Amino acid sequence: MAKYRMVRTEFWTNPIVSEEMTPEDRYFYLYLLTNPHTTQIGIYKITKKQIAFDMGYSIESVQSLIERFVSHHKLIRYNPETRELAIKNWGKENLHKGGKPVIDCISSELKEVQDHSLILYVAEDIHKQEIKDLYESFCKKEQKMIPLNSNQQEENQSYITEENEMDDPFPCRFTIRGQKEKEKENKKEKQQQKSFDPSIARNLSMDPYLQNVPDAKEIIEFWDSNGFGFSNIHAKQQLLSWLEDSRFLQPKAVILKAMQIACINNKRRLNYIVGILKNWQDESLLTVEEIDSYQKNEKPENQFRSATQPTFPTGRAIPGLFTLDLTAGEES
Repeated sequence: MAKYRMVRTEFWTNPIVSEEMTPEDRYFYLYLLTNPHTTQIGIYKITKKQIAFDMGYSIESVQSLIERFVSHHKLIRYNPETRELAIKNWGKENLHKGGKPVIDCISSELKEVQDHSLILYVAEDIHKQEIKDLYESFCKKEQKMIPLNSNQQEENQSYITEENEMDDPFPCRFTIRGQKEKEKENKKEKQQQKSFDPSIARNLSMDPYLQNVPDAKEIIEFWDSNGFGFSNIHAKQQLLSWLEDSRFLQPKAVILKAMQIACINNKRRLNYIVGILKNWQDESLLTVEEIDSYQKNEKPENQFRSATQPTFPTGRAIPGLFTLDLTAGEES
């Protein structure tokens, strides 16, 4: 095995690399061309776990990159059963020189390849005829000649299926593209959960509330996010009935205010909220402004009452006409 691999400067001017590949793709492609497991023939054994370890990626991210290079860029093939990877342009970029030492090296390495369809895959882009004939003759000896047609290409898509790897050594690491995809998936799942939340869906499906879906949704979201009982659907339905069956001019705002008061007093119960609403309705406080004004005027009055209430001393009361004579009982 050579101690170095050559990457030509034309690598960066290749239209596929410069226009179609992301920075992550280029990093992955450079790894495939130069990692310690590469061989002289462009076909070598490597596991996804090893790639993940070397690059600091998760196995899921490596699997995604392999699929991208097989299906989209069409630059590699990977057999998950034999763990063999073949680079399509390897021969065009690296196999320019012949001679006995090179031929002997290629011959010895070709003997180690288990999936002989990979040999033909690499041979297709070898320009030096002497080396290309060696690849093809080797396959003839092994009677593994399979014409490279569209059917074979479709069959080789199976190379990107999952292999039986061990647990991911980097379960928390994701590539940049993988992170973005994961964030999109999480966002989509949250939106789906939100739109199909059972408490919201069941309440909004009730006929009396269909005309007030935005108001009902906001009340339910406040209920669920403030600890009133996520699964208490019956209580939510009773509370939502106040949107239609009340005299409030601002039913949604009044209900939310009552729920806020319940949170402040740590009384997250339906009967407490309903009690507040009934008191306001009995007092003909039909808007949030009227409620705020009433509460503002009520507080000083209560303070005045508490300050002017008579205080009663403890112990026995002394008669008002009683006078204390300290000399009483003494002889003059």
